[in-house]
Amino acid sequence: MNAVGIDVSKGKSMIAIMRPLGEVVATPFEVGHTAAELNELAKFILKISGETRVVMEYTGVYFEPIARALYDAGLCVCVVHAQLIHNYGNNTIRKVKTDKADAIKIANYALDNWNKLKPYTPIDEVRRQLKAYSRQYRKFNKLKTMLKNNFISLTDSTFPGVNELFSSPPRKSDGHEKWLDFAMKFWHAECVCSLSQKAFTERYRKWCHKAGYYFLESNAEDIYAAACGHIGLLPKDENTKQLVQQTIIQLTSICSSLSVIENKMTELAGSLPEYPIVMEFRGVGRILGPQIMAEVGDVLRFEKKESLVCFAGLEAPPYESGKFESHNRTISKKGSPHLRAALFQVMDCLVKTQPVNDPVFQFIDRKRSEGKHYYSYMCAGSAKFLRIYYARVKEYLTTLEQNT
Repeated sequence: MNAVGIDVSKGKSMIAIMRPLGEVVATPFEVGHTAAELNELAKFILKISGETRVVMEYTGVYFEPIARALYDAGLCVCVVHAQLIHNYGNNTIRKVKTDKADAIKIANYALDNWNKLKPYTPIDEVRRQLKAYSRQYRKFNKLKTMLKNNFISLTDSTFPGVNELFSSPPRKSDGHEKWLDFAMKFWHAECVCSLSQKAFTERYRKWCHKAGYYFLESNAEDIYAAACGHIGLLPKDENTKQLVQQTIIQLTSICSSLSVIENKMTELAGSLPEYPIVMEFRGVGRILGPQIMAEVGDVLRFEKKESLVCFAGLEAPPYESGKFESHNRTISKKGSPHLRAALFQVMDCLVKTQPVNDPVFQFIDRKRSEGKHYYSYMCAGSAKFLRIYYARVKEYLTTLEQNT
C-alpha cells in the first residue's frame, strides 16, 4: 500500500510518498496548485502500483483545490483533522518543523491509521456557496456592529440619542435603517431645533414620503422634543456635516451589503431539500436557519447524531483516572466555532420566547431548574438541538430519496 502525504499551504503543496516499514517511494517534492501541475501529480500517483491513498489536513480552503483535482482524477483522497496530525508521532526530543518533514509525517500517519481513514467527498456547489455567504455575513455583521457603535459615539457630540428615537427594523428591500437615513438628513440637533415644531413636522413628513418611510406626527413631536433637550459638542458647520455623513455612508453601505447577502442566503438555502424541515425549528429564523445549514452541510455524511455534536465541539469528553471521575467536564470546543455561535443565538431566542411545547426549551428549562450554570444549560441545549436536527433532517432526506 502507498500513502501519499500532502502538506498543504497557500498556492503550493509538499508531497511525500511512503510504504510500510519506512520505504520511500518518492522523496518529498513540491507541486503548485495549478491545473497543469495537479494533473501531472495525479498521473504520477496513478502509475504507482498497489493500493494508494492520498492524505492531507484540513487547512481552511487551501486543501480544496488539490483534494478536488485528485478526487476527480479517480484517486482515493482522505482529509483528516490537523489536530490528529499534530498529536501523531511526537516521540522525539528534537522538534523538526519543515514542509518535507510534515509531508512525511502525514504519510506515516496514513500508514498507521490505514483502516480508519475516511474517503473525502466534495461539497456540492450550492452548499459551498451558502457556506461562503454565511461566513461573509458574519464578518460583515461584525463590521456593522463596530461602525454602528462608532457612529453612536459620534452622534453623542452632534445629536445625542438619535439612535433611540426609532425602533423600525432594517428595510428588507435594501437594508436601510430609518435612524441612519434620518441622521443623514438631520445630521445635527440644531437642524431640528432651529426650526419651529410645525416647520420641522412638515419637513419630516416630506422626508418620510420621499424616503419611503411611514409618517406619524407623534414621532415628529418626540424627535423635536429630544433635539431641543440636548446640546451638541461639535458645532453645526460643514466640517461636522461631512464627518457625520461620510460615517453614515460607510455604515449604510455595509447594511445594504448585508441585505444582499441575506437574500442570497435565503435563496441558496431554499434550494436545498432540508430547508422546510430546518425552518420549522423554534428559534430558527431567516438568517440563523441558512447559517446552521451552511455549517452542518449534508447531514448524511455523519454516521450518528453524536458525530454531529462532536463536529460542533459540544461534546464533553470523559475524564477519569483510577478511582477519580470528574463530574465538572467542559465541552471540547474542537469543532466549528461558527456553528456553535449560531446555535447559541438559537438558544438565546428560546430562553427569551419560552415556547413551552418545544422539546429543546423544555430540556433547557429542566437543566436551569437543576441549578446549572448559564453556559452549561445553553451548551446542553445546543447539543440537544443538534441531536433532534440530525434525526429529523436525516429521516426527511431518507424518505425523500426512497420516494424518488
